[in-house]
Amino acid sequence: MPRSPRNGDKLLNGQITFWQVVAAYVFALVGGSISTLLRLTHRPLCALISFAAGTLLGVTLFAILPESLTDCPWWAVALAAATGYALFFFLSTYVHHVCPACAASHFDADATKHFSEIASALIVALAIHSTTDGLALGIGQEAQSTTAGQWSLFSALCIHKIPEGLALGSLLIGAGWPRARALSWVAAVEATTLLGGMIGFFFLANTSSFWLALFMAHVGGGFLYLAAHAVLGEMLKHGKGLVLKSFSLGVGLIGGLNILLRTLAS
Repeated sequence: MPRSPRNGDKLLNGQITFWQVVAAYVFALVGGSISTLLRLTHRPLCALISFAAGTLLGVTLFAILPESLTDCPWWAVALAAATGYALFFFLSTYVHHVCPACAASHFDADATKHFSEIASALIVALAIHSTTDGLALGIGQEAQSTTAGQWSLFSALCIHKIPEGLALGSLLIGAGWPRARALSWVAAVEATTLLGGMIGFFFLANTSSFWLALFMAHVGGGFLYLAAHAVLGEMLKHGKGLVLKSFSLGVGLIGGLNILLRTLAS
C-alpha cells in the first residue's frame, strides 16, 4: 500500500530530508576543502576511507537489510541487493571507479598524468553514485520505518562523503588543477547528491512500502560493493592492521548507534 502521511508529518519529513541531504553535500565539500588546504599522506586517508567503508557496511547490515526484510520476502531483498552490487561493479569495471575514495589506492601518479583521458568517465560514474546517495536520503524518512534506521543511514552517508570529496579534490589537484577550480568541480559533481534527494523525496517517497524497501535493498547492495572494494584495495596496498581496525570502528559506530536509538525508542 502507498504510504499516506498526514500533511503535518509530510512537512516534517520534508524538512528533515532537506537538511539531511544538504548536510551530506556539505560534508563532501568539507572533504574537498581539506584537500585544498592540507596535503595528507595516505596513512590518515587510508584510516578515514576504511572507517567510512565500515559505516556503509554497518548501515547495510543493521538498518537497511533488516528493515527491507520487514516489507519484502528474503529472496526479493537478496535480488535487489545483488542488482545494486552489480550496478556499481559494472560501472567500476567498464566506465570508471564509482567512488574515488573507495578506489584511492588505484589512483597512482600515472592516473593523474592522464587525468584528461579519464575525467569524463570519472564524473559520470561519481555523479551516478552521488545521485544514488541522494535518492537514499530522499526516501529514507519513508523507507526506514525506525528512527534508528533513518539516522544510521544519514550518519553513514555523511561520514562517507568526507573521504569522497577529499579523494576527488586530491585527484584533481594532483592532475595540476588550481585549488579553487578543483573545489568548484567537487561542489559541482557532488551537487548530484542534492538532485538525487529531490527526486527521491518528490517522486519516489510516496510509492508502496514494498518498492521502497526493494530500492533501499538495492542501495544496500551498492554499499556492500563500496565497502568491500575500499577495504580490499587498502589492505592489498597498505596492510591489514590499520585498515581492519578503522573498518571495525566504522561498523561498531553504526551498530552502537542503532542499539542506542532503539533502546531510547523502546
